[in-house]
Amino acid sequence: MRLSSNQLTFDLFNEPFGSSSPRVAAAVDVLASHGGVEARGAVFTRTEVVNFILDLAGYTQDQPLCRKRIIEPSFGAGDFLLPMVERLLAAWRVSNIGGSIVADLSEAIRAVELHHDTFTTTRATVIERLKQEGINRQSAITLVNCWLLQGDYLLAPLDGRFDFVIGNPPYVRQESIPAELLVEYRSRYQTMYDRADLYIPFIERSLRMLTEGGRLGFICADRWMKNRYGGPLRQFVSEKFHLKAYVDMVDTPAFHSEVIAYPAITIITREKPGPTRITHRPSIDQTSLAALAEELLAKRVPKNDSQVWELTCVTNGSEPWLLNSTDQMALLRRLEQQYPTLEETGCKVGIGVATGADKAFIGNFDALDVEPDRKLPLVTTRDIVSGEVHWSGQGVINPFRETGGLVDLHDFPRLRQYLEARKDMIASRHCAQKNLLNWYRTIDRINSALTFTPKLLIPDIKGEAHIVYERGALYPHHNLYYITSEAWDLKALQAILLSSVSRLFVATYSTKMRGGYLRFQAQYLRRIRVPYWNDISEELRKQLIEAAGSQNLKACNRAAFTLFGLTDEERSVLGGNGD
Repeated sequence: MRLSSNQLTFDLFNEPFGSSSPRVAAAVDVLASHGGVEARGAVFTRTEVVNFILDLAGYTQDQPLCRKRIIEPSFGAGDFLLPMVERLLAAWRVSNIGGSIVADLSEAIRAVELHHDTFTTTRATVIERLKQEGINRQSAITLVNCWLLQGDYLLAPLDGRFDFVIGNPPYVRQESIPAELLVEYRSRYQTMYDRADLYIPFIERSLRMLTEGGRLGFICADRWMKNRYGGPLRQFVSEKFHLKAYVDMVDTPAFHSEVIAYPAITIITREKPGPTRITHRPSIDQTSLAALAEELLAKRVPKNDSQVWELTCVTNGSEPWLLNSTDQMALLRRLEQQYPTLEETGCKVGIGVATGADKAFIGNFDALDVEPDRKLPLVTTRDIVSGEVHWSGQGVINPFRETGGLVDLHDFPRLRQYLEARKDMIASRHCAQKNLLNWYRTIDRINSALTFTPKLLIPDIKGEAHIVYERGALYPHHNLYYITSEAWDLKALQAILLSSVSRLFVATYSTKMRGGYLRFQAQYLRRIRVPYWNDISEELRKQLIEAAGSQNLKACNRAAFTLFGLTDEERSVLGGNGD
């Protein structure tokens, strides 16, 4: 997705934080009063990681922190807030300012928390910590009353700008946000696009509040860096800011509990864009992280044996951020310049049918009591686990005519009886509520011709490519993506898609899940580059087809490496020569 400057422009200082309507205020109060940890998107960060982020952002006690301002947008139990307070006090003690602690530090920290009980508990903890540091009770209370704010960070009026915004924004999906509040957020934040999760506007507002040269340090899901809904935020960063550092936190114990979303640490500064320092999967211990922070902040690029490297032009408008090694990026760019995309060579990428009510529309094929031409044999992810199709006997109801549009139920009495017996379940779906006359449609239109079309089937979430040939007898379910082509031999294409070359494309553009699993979605599959079928020699065609038939990944790599003319260096970037 590209968003031109005519489609989306950002005013860095435009913050429309006026009063909210009573309905919005009521929705905020419900969230502040109710909801457990999961509903609020609260994830607690380990102390070693907190200190690492504070170091990367430059909030260190050797700096004049008394004259700086820092804000924590969602302080929760104080994972970030308490270390901030400790560093501020340490810096104050060596500053020799000479004034009272309240006068000196009342403006140094702002921290916001929505949840009432959490706010109260953490407030008491901070007061107690200040008392332990030798600060009298009244001064501690006064400071905390200046520092802490109970409310919605996205709506709260906040005074002035900040040198640092640091924390772990809540990870809340749109479905969990009250409708009135979602409308309000969309009216205030330009990056609240498509199905953006709550951390997106958190990042936008935080960036807007930075002083010149100010720094944001967040740990949160990395999905916005590559997926559709992150496009406007990526463009905002590209136009106004510098992605200074990126730390890939996949499969690292960064939090006190496991998370499904793939986390990353980003340091973004309000200054002229420049190179980005990158590292992956650091060891989570205080000593290792402190040393790594020094490397990431060093004036010169670390030596070759370092786990840190530097990339230029990571931010590029709304385009996905590509954060692989320099060698992998060089190979990717060469292939992108030299070869067309899958769809440009005559392939079609699609996704199987979503019904919105699988219990009603899907069942044992033979037991579905409808007219024979109103059901289709269905292939699911379970049917292709082995790498070949082993149909489990499922079928899907097809309410569509071959020419488009829904069939008239009066023409199909068995279908009508079957659907009306399940009408409560089917008609309650959102797609049915939008058009009551079409209550019995599936979410996606079913094109029965796809059943009889040979295709490659690809499950959505996998650690490695899982590409299965289906000869043209089954209709794909929603959890399967498919590729069809009249130009390419699908067996040969299967070998390429199984190879490390195709995995490079998917791994580069895809968001990742816990455990390093990739999303083999249509938007990422469409990024894969291949030659035109007519440009491939007969000998190489044969090698590709034989490699796919044997399901030998090394053979697939050997054929693909030859096809793309990879040098020895490029092959090593992908893990070897295919031997």
